[in-house]
Amino acid sequence: MSDYRSSLMSSFRRIPPSAIPATLDCILASNTSSPSPLFSLLLDAFPTLSQELTITIGGFSDEQCNLIASYVGALSHLLKKPGLDVEALQNFVSRVFIPLTQKNYDRLIVDKAMASFLDVVMETNAWGVVEETVVPYFMKSVGLTMGTLENEQASEDSALTTSDSFSLFMACHILASILDASVKGNHASESTNGCDLHTFTGNLVWDICNVTLQMLSHSPEHRSCALAVFLPRIFESICNALEISVHGEKLILFRTSFFAKIWKCCKNLFIMGSSERRDAYSILSLYISYSSNGEVCENDSVSGDVTYYLRAEKDFWDEMKKGLVDKENIVRKQSLYILKSTAITCETKQKTSVSETTSNSHGLTKRERWANKEAKTLGIENLCDSVDSDSISQRKCGAFFLLYEMLEEYGTHLVEAAWNYQMNLLLHTSHPCDNPIKPVDPMETLEDMFDWLAVLWQRGLCHDNPQVRGLIMQSVFGIEWKNHGNYAKFVPRSFVLGPFMQGLNDPIHHKEFGLKGVYSSRTIEGASIFMQQYTACLSEGEQMPFMSNLASLVKNYSFGRAGLMSLAECVAAAAAAAGQNEVGLSDEDCTYNDKAALLDVFRFIIESSKQHFNPNYRRKVCGKILDATVSVMLSSDVPFETLVHFISSFPPDFLNYGGLLREKVQEWIRGYERKAFNGVKLMKKLNEYPISFVKHNHPTSDIVNYDDEDLETWELKAKRWAQTLFLIIQEEHQLDSQLQFIHTHGNDLCKTNVNGEWLPVKYMILILSIIEELHVMNKRKVVNASIIIKNFTESFTFILEELASYTKRTCSVFWSEECGDTNLPSSIKGRLGGLSQRRLPSSKTTAVLQAIISVKTLASITLYCAQFKEDKSFFSALDVLWQLSWKIISCPTSNSETKAEIYLGGYEALHFILKSLVLMPSSSALSLLTRPYNNSEVKPHIDYFVQIFLGNINNLIEAGYLTRARRAILIDWKWMCLESLLLVPQRGVYTQNCDYFFSDAVVKRIFSDLVDSLENAGEGSVLPMLRSVRLVLDFFAVSSCDGIDVQMMWHLVRSSWLLHISCNKRRVAPIAALLSSVLHDSVFCDMDMHEHNNIPGPLKWFVEKLVEEGTRSPRTIRLAALHLTGLWLSHPSAIKYYMKELKLLTLYGSVAFDEDFEAEVTENHDARTEVSILSSSSDPELTEVFINTELYARVSVAVMFNKLADMAHTIGSKNAVENSRASLQSGKLFLLELLQSVVSDTDLAKELYKKYSATHRRKVRAWQMICILSRFVDEEIVSQVMDHLHTALYRNNMPGVRQYMETFAIHVYLKFPLLVGEQLVPMVRKYDMRTQALSSYVFIAANVILHATKDTQSRHLDELLPPIVPLLTSHHHSLRGFTQLLVYQVLSKLLPSINSYAYGTLPLEKRCFMELKSYLEVNSDCARLRVSMEVHLDAFDPNKSITPAGIFSNRVDDIEFECAHVSLLERVIDFLNDVRKDLRYSMAQDAAQLKSEQIHMHDPESTSQLKEETTAKMQNDSSLDFQKKVVISKHEKQDSHFNDAYNSLLDVEKEDVLLDQSMRARNIAMGKLKAGRQQIILVASLVDRVPNLAGLARTCEVFKAASLVVDNVNILHDKQFQLISVTAEKWVPIIEVPVSNVKGFLEKKKQEGFSILGLEQTANSVALDQYVFPKKTVLVVGREKEGIPVELIHILDGCIEIPQLGVVRSLNVHVSGAIALWEYTRQQRA
Repeated sequence: MSDYRSSLMSSFRRIPPSAIPATLDCILASNTSSPSPLFSLLLDAFPTLSQELTITIGGFSDEQCNLIASYVGALSHLLKKPGLDVEALQNFVSRVFIPLTQKNYDRLIVDKAMASFLDVVMETNAWGVVEETVVPYFMKSVGLTMGTLENEQASEDSALTTSDSFSLFMACHILASILDASVKGNHASESTNGCDLHTFTGNLVWDICNVTLQMLSHSPEHRSCALAVFLPRIFESICNALEISVHGEKLILFRTSFFAKIWKCCKNLFIMGSSERRDAYSILSLYISYSSNGEVCENDSVSGDVTYYLRAEKDFWDEMKKGLVDKENIVRKQSLYILKSTAITCETKQKTSVSETTSNSHGLTKRERWANKEAKTLGIENLCDSVDSDSISQRKCGAFFLLYEMLEEYGTHLVEAAWNYQMNLLLHTSHPCDNPIKPVDPMETLEDMFDWLAVLWQRGLCHDNPQVRGLIMQSVFGIEWKNHGNYAKFVPRSFVLGPFMQGLNDPIHHKEFGLKGVYSSRTIEGASIFMQQYTACLSEGEQMPFMSNLASLVKNYSFGRAGLMSLAECVAAAAAAAGQNEVGLSDEDCTYNDKAALLDVFRFIIESSKQHFNPNYRRKVCGKILDATVSVMLSSDVPFETLVHFISSFPPDFLNYGGLLREKVQEWIRGYERKAFNGVKLMKKLNEYPISFVKHNHPTSDIVNYDDEDLETWELKAKRWAQTLFLIIQEEHQLDSQLQFIHTHGNDLCKTNVNGEWLPVKYMILILSIIEELHVMNKRKVVNASIIIKNFTESFTFILEELASYTKRTCSVFWSEECGDTNLPSSIKGRLGGLSQRRLPSSKTTAVLQAIISVKTLASITLYCAQFKEDKSFFSALDVLWQLSWKIISCPTSNSETKAEIYLGGYEALHFILKSLVLMPSSSALSLLTRPYNNSEVKPHIDYFVQIFLGNINNLIEAGYLTRARRAILIDWKWMCLESLLLVPQRGVYTQNCDYFFSDAVVKRIFSDLVDSLENAGEGSVLPMLRSVRLVLDFFAVSSCDGIDVQMMWHLVRSSWLLHISCNKRRVAPIAALLSSVLHDSVFCDMDMHEHNNIPGPLKWFVEKLVEEGTRSPRTIRLAALHLTGLWLSHPSAIKYYMKELKLLTLYGSVAFDEDFEAEVTENHDARTEVSILSSSSDPELTEVFINTELYARVSVAVMFNKLADMAHTIGSKNAVENSRASLQSGKLFLLELLQSVVSDTDLAKELYKKYSATHRRKVRAWQMICILSRFVDEEIVSQVMDHLHTALYRNNMPGVRQYMETFAIHVYLKFPLLVGEQLVPMVRKYDMRTQALSSYVFIAANVILHATKDTQSRHLDELLPPIVPLLTSHHHSLRGFTQLLVYQVLSKLLPSINSYAYGTLPLEKRCFMELKSYLEVNSDCARLRVSMEVHLDAFDPNKSITPAGIFSNRVDDIEFECAHVSLLERVIDFLNDVRKDLRYSMAQDAAQLKSEQIHMHDPESTSQLKEETTAKMQNDSSLDFQKKVVISKHEKQDSHFNDAYNSLLDVEKEDVLLDQSMRARNIAMGKLKAGRQQIILVASLVDRVPNLAGLARTCEVFKAASLVVDNVNILHDKQFQLISVTAEKWVPIIEVPVSNVKGFLEKKKQEGFSILGLEQTANSVALDQYVFPKKTVLVVGREKEGIPVELIHILDGCIEIPQLGVVRSLNVHVSGAIALWEYTRQQRA
């Protein structure tokens, strides 16, 4: 038997599975044995077979697959034979089938085995075996993967084991396959063992349903299997109701009951993660797809359709709305599919015809009429008279879905076209819900409708296309909310506070925001109106919470400039609406804490505006928030602390005396007095505040310690109190309480110990805050402030002596030898310290801070009193301060970290002393600082003081006891103190003996220390160090010593540059300080600093680095230009070293607009001071206009050279003569440098460039500067200059560039009249020159004649006018019209009117010119052109046009492109283009009328026909143009046959016959050339990318298109174009039609009988394969991204699109054009 079995298995390897049954039948027939032994034999062979089969990396071999299929096929065939019972089938299942599925075999092998097994089951009806064995096994296997069954349970009541691993997917797949087979086999009623197949199927479906529900709630793998395997089979199986048996009980399984469980499971998935949400949408989509394709359940007693169940679920609609706005595209698509299937299912049951009403299009613009037509083709029509609710509901759903799909798929013009119609449809067909029961229609009520509108709005506001976002935002405001009553209240609040406010933060909605200082936009205005209407519709109880939520958005989102302004406007509008009902002004509406919280949020908005420096912007934001505050609450409605905190959040300039918001805030605060807060008025609260503030609220036995953070908090509170106090006071007696407080507590300072009831440090903090307010009051020159200042001065003088004694006592900590406890607090241990973390014990920290505050207070009071009163106490305080200074700097070297920290605090106190002494206006302070150190020495105090100070503080820094962070703080105090010391000499007057203040040794020591420390300077040291450098250089400039040499300067510039590039924040003050300190006037005059030994000097190196870096930093380049041009103007001899830098400044341009620059200079004291120190501009007016624009670098250079030109002709002293010579040489040098660049530089000499491109901008900048430099042209360089000029004039350039070339040439020719005859006349006579260049020479010649002096004007007229006259008949209409305009201008100015008597005596040529003048004067065409251009001709002034004021007369806000005027030639061309169409039509009509009058026709029918032909021919004749000559263009199609009658119209000259014959011959020749070309024209003027244009040219040549239309034919010379087109441009006609003329070109071709088609995706687009092309076709292709503009779509005859099957929605324009051209060619060939 073993051999027999091996033989069979060997045969199975070779025999195909299809031949196995026949083979086995032959074996059985030959042996005449029963199948049972053979079946047992094969069954026993499976273990051996299983061991032989090994899975390789590539899977089973073909032989192995064949073996398995044959083996299973053999067993299955034998099972079908009589004699094999159920037991045999069970053995097959347990011993072969299940082990086979347990192996990791290929799915194909398992499927084949499964098919064979199920074939046996179906043929033998052995479903009972399957139900008893296979189904339980695999069900329990699935359960095991979910952990619902234990292994013991799985093997219970079953002989099967699950010891081997089993695939979840395989188990599900097998169960699904069994279900498929049972459904197909339902034709049999009962199996052999009595199991009914219907019951089996029902039970299996029931089991699978239960398992599926469990799997959907389990892991992603289980959900994936349930979605892919089980659910499709379930939905197919229970299309009709199924009978099942559960525990012997008969039940019916309905579709709706199962789906109810599925929906419950989906709801649980919705609230989980994003992947679970996706699975839930997939489940619903899957069910909807089967539900829509399946049959309706006949026995379903619920509804027959589960969609009704979904429509009644509010959660379903809410989830669908969320899905429609989900970030994932797949989720949005699934939601839309589910929603469309669900919403439309019920509505399609009943359809009613709807009668349309014709809309009145009268009064609509062409764009609106097109939108009307387009909208109707999209399915959006006007409302009908029918009131059928079913049809209206269906149309509403259709409108919603169409609009949503448009947002997802279509272009912007389609969205714009249909949006208004859909809005009307959705709004006008809805009504408020009066029925408390929710209707089934999801769009029945206004509440529902606005929910769906919010979905559309939200989707649109986050659209990728910015134009769509702008359109959707405007649609929200387009609804006239006031006219719709309370419609606004139905807008979901979640939308208003979410997507709507986030959308307002999108800059695309605020394009005009900030222009010309206007911080608003139409979007902001619309949002304000909507928000006011929305808030007004809310109930009084809802308004305050809504406002609070609205204002709180500032904490949740990061708002930009426009976004924050939008929020402020919306808050103000909402508050105004609430204020109309006095909401918030009544205590009943909201609680005390609610108003405090709201005011706190308002404060946060104001503080958020501080990140924007512009004061006008911040003022408007603060003003709106203040309006909102006044509208909804009284000042008495909030706690005192909250109130003063809110007031302090306003920028000080707005609330200081004269501030723009001061009066309004005062009115609101003083309203506090009309309503008491707990019976205490605000003034009383302010008076009581100091007493409560200074109390420390600790038991008297406790020692009160504090640190820097505590001081900072107290200072903020004191500052808020002082600001509010001085804001509310109206009369001086209101300050009596404060004055009494100062007297009482100030007199007790020395009597109070640390255990007292109040803290002296808090008292001094209050004093400092009051002094700060008094300084502001005194600075603003407040009326009636003298009494207040006098009272406080007396009070301060009264406490001055006591305060000085207290300060001396507290400062003893700085030189005390006792360190006491040195243990650091736990909060400091392990840290390196910082601004608020002194590494000292708590008691020492308190003592040091007390000393610092006392010194600061004493210094501040002394400085304040010095302005008004000097008495004994003042001088005593002054001496105390100076003694303290000496003691602080004379402290011995520290020997521990504690002592070092204490000394650091001493130097901090020293800074306040020195600062007050320097700023003190008293002469006593100056004499104190500068008197000799002692009677025996001449050295002043200050010189010796600096030596001691530098020595001791440097020793402390180098000692190493301080941590790195604390050492950096000490260095900051060092430089701040040194800056104050260096400012001392500026208090006096510099004398010849500057050593009276500082010795040379000290100054050099300071300089060396500064240079060594600059590159490592911290953020707080930058300004003090740079100012110190400037002061030291001032000393060198007036000192008797040698000053600074080149080597010292190299050290300075390198250290300064390292400092500059390491600064993180590019603020104005550090940049300006760097410029004024390094580029000091005293060193700039030294030529060795610019070039030394023929190599660049230190200043040259520094300026080169600075300007190069400035091209990336707008602030740096502007400030550098301001300072450098001032220095160069003062020292013109240095300009020759900086040609490269001047060129960079000239060509510099940045699109960045630094709006905060001006604000920072205005508000920041340091920035304002440092900018004022820079070298001033010679033209302050232009500086003020352009300092904050990218033009300023160029403007400053232009102003400088204009002034140098004035200096070049100055005669005076020797120094003036030298400067004059240097000015002339520098101007000539830079002029030649720029001219060489414009003709040789790769970029500036480029001829092919786009308008407004970077090259265009750089060319304009260069030629603007060349015009400024024209005053430097002299006999020495004029020849070289003119060579460069003629080269530039001959090349192709934009008119905006050529106008500056022409201006420069006019000035040179006027300056050198002899050059006119030598150069200009020959150039004008070159009639074969490019039209563009010839136009320039005509303009130059005409203006040379007009503006020449009387001595030379007659000669110029004789030389230049004759060669210009022939151009009056030029074939080029623009040159002809341009020449006519200029010639008439010359003749009218220089040719006087002569009476008829004298006319006959004139020479022939003069009479000719008189006739020419008369003709040009009366000719209507010339007159129209002249009237339009006359103002511009008269405005041209050659002398003014070369000045900075003439070139930069227009601001960037008014003219967006480089301040360049529109040239005269551009204006002429635009004028001719505008009038050409009207003139052509008029001339065609006249010609047709003349023809009908001159030609005699006898046959009426032929006469009518001839009239139609003539009119059409005249309209299509391109020669009938505005003053256009009869010239046949080689690219235009001409009619090959002329009518004999029409020839009589042209028979006006003798040469008519010859002309007609030549035209016929030429047309015939051209016709032969064009005969092989197809009559399709491809218009690609909208395409601007060179590769696409080159590809289209190649395609047009391949398919022999009639012509290719491009925007600029110069593109043909581009290297990239030629590389891609492979000479195609030589064989296909190329026509130039600029984008601005495309519309006219298409209309002309339409008149010639061409069909105008667009290759664009629109709602009306016809698929390319379904469109039949006319023979004469013009095909328009659009831009790469935007497509065809709306204004061109209006005139198209139709649109075609290429059918697409993929996800990407568009093809490349070259590929699309090629496909369309081939389709046209294919149709024509057919």
